[in-house]
Parts: sequence; structure tokens; C-alpha cells
Amino acid sequence: MSRYRRARDGQTYFFTLVSYWRRPILCTTPIRNALRSALIEVRQRRPFDIDAWVLMPDHLHTIWTLPPDDADYSTRWALIKRLVSRSCATQFDDGWQPSASRIKHRDASIWHRRFHEHRIRDEWDFEKHVDYIHFNPVKHGYAGSVAAWPFSTFHRYVREGVYPANWGGTVHAQRVEWD
Repeated sequence: MSRYRRARDGQTYFFTLVSYWRRPILCTTPIRNALRSALIEVRQRRPFDIDAWVLMPDHLHTIWTLPPDDADYSTRWALIKRLVSRSCATQFDDGWQPSASRIKHRDASIWHRRFHEHRIRDEWDFEKHVDYIHFNPVKHGYAGSVAAWPFSTFHRYVREGVYPANWGGTVHAQRVEWD
């Protein structure tokens, strides 16, 4: 069994965010840089820990632990999405014509309007979601092993001794049930 380390003071959540129309733009350099800057800025104003992360071409998964007595992840995501959209809007508009609804809600062409969240219930749930996050590039065929995908916290987990470097390329990892 892996040794996962995480804060236990605040609530922990698993999130999935998707690009608008699942366009494969999230791993591009401009989006990655804007996302990194947005995360730094928002975390300075509204702190949270990033327990796990994977950035895929058309979606991302992450686990956050919020401070005690603070469950306002929606505002954090709104700020992050807005900062990324403002930074990259002209590079990814592609002649896109927003609908009346998207204009009303001030949606950009980068993000799907909603996101999925799941409150992590216990250590087992946390471990299962971290494994899911890190194995996601292999599951979707973007990498032959977890270590081959550069846009995740897997490498941090290896440095911390949580995973062996070859995790996710083994028969065991490929047989893990994610449901």
C-alpha cells in the first residue's frame, strides 16, 4: 500500500474541469503558463493545498485541501478560470461566436462552464482518486506509462517516496478498477 501524505485540517475535494467543446488546448504552453500563474495568484489570496494534479489536453483532474472552515472552492475556480481566459482569450478564440447564454454568463472559449466536484470521504477514497489522477494519461492513451506524462504531480509523489518510479507501467497498476 502506498504512503499518501496530506493535510487533514480542511475539507478535501476531487475536481474535474473540461475545456470548452473538449478542445485539446490545455497542455499548450500559453494555457499551462496562464494556469500556473493563476494558481499562484489565487492561492496567495485564497490558500489551498494541491494534493494531486494531472493536466490533459482537454481536461484536468485535481485534489485540493482547503483551509479549515473554508469550503469556497467555487470562487477559487471562478478566479482561476477567469485569469486563464483573460490571459489566453485572443490566442484561442478561433473565430468562435458565443451564444447569447455564454455572453450573458461572460464565458470564454477556453473552459466548459461547469466542473465536477467530489468531497473525499476518507483515506481510501483519497488514495483511489490520487491513483486515478496519476494513471489518467495512460488510461486515455497519451502515455505508455505514468512516468512518461510530464503534466502531473506523479513526479512529486515519486520524489517523496509515495510511488515507485515505475508505478503505472506495471500490470498491477493497469488492472486497478477506478469505479
